[in-house]
Amino acid sequence: MKEKIYDVGIIGAGAAGLMTAICCKRAGLTTLLLDSKKEVGAKILMSGGTRCNVTNQRVDPTDFNSESIREVGHILKGFPVEKTLSFFKQLGVELISEPGGKYFPRTNSAQTVLTGLLKECYQKGVTLERGKKITSVKFKKDRFKIEGEDFSFLTQTTVLCTGGLSHPRTGSDGSGYGLAEKFGHSRLFTSAALTPLLTKDSSFKELSGITLPVKLILHTKEKKKTAFEGDFLFTHFGFSGPTSLNMSRHFKRAEGKKEIRANFLPQTNEADFRIEWLKTFQKHPKWKISRFFQTYFPDRFISLLLKKANINKEKLLNQVTKEDREKLITHLFSFPLPVTGIYGYEKAEVTAGGIPLKEVNAKTLESHHQPNLFFAGEILDVDGHIGGFNFQWAWASGALVAKAITAKFQ
Repeated sequence: MKEKIYDVGIIGAGAAGLMTAICCKRAGLTTLLLDSKKEVGAKILMSGGTRCNVTNQRVDPTDFNSESIREVGHILKGFPVEKTLSFFKQLGVELISEPGGKYFPRTNSAQTVLTGLLKECYQKGVTLERGKKITSVKFKKDRFKIEGEDFSFLTQTTVLCTGGLSHPRTGSDGSGYGLAEKFGHSRLFTSAALTPLLTKDSSFKELSGITLPVKLILHTKEKKKTAFEGDFLFTHFGFSGPTSLNMSRHFKRAEGKKEIRANFLPQTNEADFRIEWLKTFQKHPKWKISRFFQTYFPDRFISLLLKKANINKEKLLNQVTKEDREKLITHLFSFPLPVTGIYGYEKAEVTAGGIPLKEVNAKTLESHHQPNLFFAGEILDVDGHIGGFNFQWAWASGALVAKAITAKFQ
């Protein structure tokens, strides 16, 4: 019997792979979707605290990191948020926006998103092969041969949607980079991104569970400053929350001497704070200094803040010296956060770096080295901030690839 040749073979059934498969099959292409895991979509299920932050109201190239950010902007523009909302509505997945612009399924369950995607694959007739670990992809006689230990498939086009290295237990083991390198592709330096920051200062464990609005500023030897503002969570191992996660890739990839400083009053002007201090001192000179700070912070944070500034929390406002006051203000608005590293891939939501966009056609994401080979999703040198941006990249890049492949068969 003659072996079947699929129009398109997609390796990796994550967000980008599922999107590509659905769009290709809707266009009438015979579509094969392969994944190394028996249970697919693990990263979808764990994302957004198991709620799945599908996209964001405002998606802009400035929300992403890449060596080819202009191309990222063009690709995102081709599949904007409105199309994502429409796509999921067609799947029966209603999305609602929350303060800050994040979109989640109305059910608040990531399972709803994954079920909608898989149901569409099955209904449209996508051939989904689970537990298929790919060992090689070869191109010969105008077709690809996708092989594993005990299987092989033939396809006319192939899409690598294998992700990066984040959360390796979900199947993102970096194997896609090796497959791409066999076709002459390179890989830009990869590192974990959207992962917590670590510290060896055990005193911060006392604050575990406290969330504050904070602005983090990364200072490097190049004197280039990278800043993020938002919620900041103290943990038993360091610092988490959106602000820390967004900063992680920049801290990891900065060379030489580097330091993160924290502004614990990002919504308060320093000059206004000084005026407030003076007014309170004049009105309540016998207040303990810790009482003054209760307007701004929880007690545990106040205790550690004063301890770091070497100031007795029982001290009265009229006993605070000018030196003490200036030290406290520095700690409040420019505290040197003792970050020693980042957590790594096991907790990273995405991978920074990857296949350079300059090695693919920005209008189709087709390889410049191998005709009919495409890329979508995290495997490429594109990583976004927290807030649904990486999923939007998956939907947009997958839809673009499907459109380009469809055009080849028309």
